[in-house]
Amino acid sequence: MSAPILEVAGLRCSIAGQQVVEDVSFTVPATGVTAVLGRNGVGKTSTLRGILGLIQRRGRVTLAGERIDGLPTHRIVQRGVGYVPEDREVFAKLTVAENLSLAERQKNPRRDFVDQLFPDLVQRRAQMAGTLSGGQQQMVSVARALLNDNRLLLVDEPTKGLAPKIVGEVADALQEASRIVPILLVEQNLEVVRRLADTAIVIGGGRVVHTGSARGILDDEELTRRLLGVHAEVGAA
Repeated sequence: MSAPILEVAGLRCSIAGQQVVEDVSFTVPATGVTAVLGRNGVGKTSTLRGILGLIQRRGRVTLAGERIDGLPTHRIVQRGVGYVPEDREVFAKLTVAENLSLAERQKNPRRDFVDQLFPDLVQRRAQMAGTLSGGQQQMVSVARALLNDNRLLLVDEPTKGLAPKIVGEVADALQEASRIVPILLVEQNLEVVRRLADTAIVIGGGRVVHTGSARGILDDEELTRRLLGVHAEVGAA
């Protein structure tokens, strides 16, 4: 069995002096999708941001055997960690093509791969990103992360607020991407998690409270209700 691509031990994060992640430890396999689950406000997004060094953090974070917790964010990205933020963060006054071009870090970016995943963006290359729909902006955000040969993708709430059809398209893209790069995914849509994730990490109160098979959690209604506060029902997405 291959070594984990990411190891997190004793991660503690704070924002403006307030502790938002208490003591998180987990590993991410070198293949497939690992989901981070939990109720709202328990520290899922802060965990991703802490791994990237976007907020103040302490603890050990190791990428492919190399400690990265002492590195600034741009150095972590250069080492092959792609990030799809919750709020998309496209450059509204730049075109789709310009948004994608700015994300390229290597001589031969995977433009053909991205074009195949998001044909709608090919037709909108000259369109200002700020005029795109929310779903199209999400596609730009995901596409930017997939242009480079990353070792790991951190993807935060990629289907939040999207129409069911677009949820399906984004999930399709992530499923295809997971064939070539491992993904650590924060996602509230349990049907998307059921479809994509192999392993699930559940955070509660800033700590990991359960780790196991994603389907094992979602197929257990009592466990899902206790850990996530929802019924283990398949959604429409």
